[in-house]
Amino acid sequence: MTHPTRQVRVGDVAIGGGAPVSVQSMTNTDTRDHDATLSQIRALEQSGCEIVRVAIPHADALDGFATVCELSPLPVVADVHFDHRLAIEAARRGASKLRINPGNIGDLSRVDAVIDAAGEAGIPIRIGVNAGSLARQYRDLDEPLAVKLASSARAFCEHFTSRGFEDIVVSAKASSVGPTLQAYRLLADELPFPLHVGVTEAGTLLSGTVKSSIGIGVLLSEGIGDTIRVSLTADPLEEVRVAWEILAALDLRRRGPELISCPTCGRCEVDLVAIAAEVQDRLAKSTSPVKVAVMGCVVNGPGEAAEADIGVAAGPGVGVIFAKGAPVRKVPEADIVDALLEEVSRLEHRT
Repeated sequence: MTHPTRQVRVGDVAIGGGAPVSVQSMTNTDTRDHDATLSQIRALEQSGCEIVRVAIPHADALDGFATVCELSPLPVVADVHFDHRLAIEAARRGASKLRINPGNIGDLSRVDAVIDAAGEAGIPIRIGVNAGSLARQYRDLDEPLAVKLASSARAFCEHFTSRGFEDIVVSAKASSVGPTLQAYRLLADELPFPLHVGVTEAGTLLSGTVKSSIGIGVLLSEGIGDTIRVSLTADPLEEVRVAWEILAALDLRRRGPELISCPTCGRCEVDLVAIAAEVQDRLAKSTSPVKVAVMGCVVNGPGEAAEADIGVAAGPGVGVIFAKGAPVRKVPEADIVDALLEEVSRLEHRT
């Protein structure tokens, strides 16, 4: 069951209210270097990112931020901590959304000034609660972490709505999966606002992908979450790729081909690992939702290959290429990748 939420707009991207789950990432360039930041944003866009967040750590980043907002192909979210004046100025300089942290943005008079600036600019605010930076009154509560996170987010939402501001997105992230799941479940039951879902500081490419896939995947499977950011200690492009893989695995959204490949065993008589890796690499830039199967033996190979749009079932040093369920030709192992890609190209041109 999908948890219904209000809808807000970040530039031309809708969040909540039945809109597709959107994919976010964050630049890791120096915001003062607007050329480098824009270059990374363009690469993120090509990978499927739909909303990008940019840090404003100090006032001398504001000029670069303004240039980024002016030239970015994606809506830009201003990420601000500690100094509420940076959020106010970011709203004036073209931000499509603000992200502030209840744990460090300051007292409510400062929060009110940010709310007023966002209202004047006509942009939403994400209330972004993190386990590592909870405000003291919540950090010291004798409650589970999930309750602390949800309580902080809920209190901020109540304050925002008391001032007539409801263009809100909410997040409540921890670096552990369990508290993250519980915090978001509490918020989904209690609040009408769209939820930005993720596991914060999830780790490096492998460990962070696992934690994020579990945390985000479980929530999305429960109908919780309107926009996602996969947090990785890696190239931001990897965050976007993992996000799309999560959405595709849940059949929520698909961008590009789906690759099915077997884990290999003693029956495999071709170098399937290398073949599958090359197929995936060569399909990386395609946005066609074609299903490609790369199978290494006769146990499941012919069946999976025949079920896919394009597939190969390998034998001893050879592969049988399938297209839309029908065997097309047999090729030597060295020609498997080229033959598969040729059939993918033919299918894309027909559709």
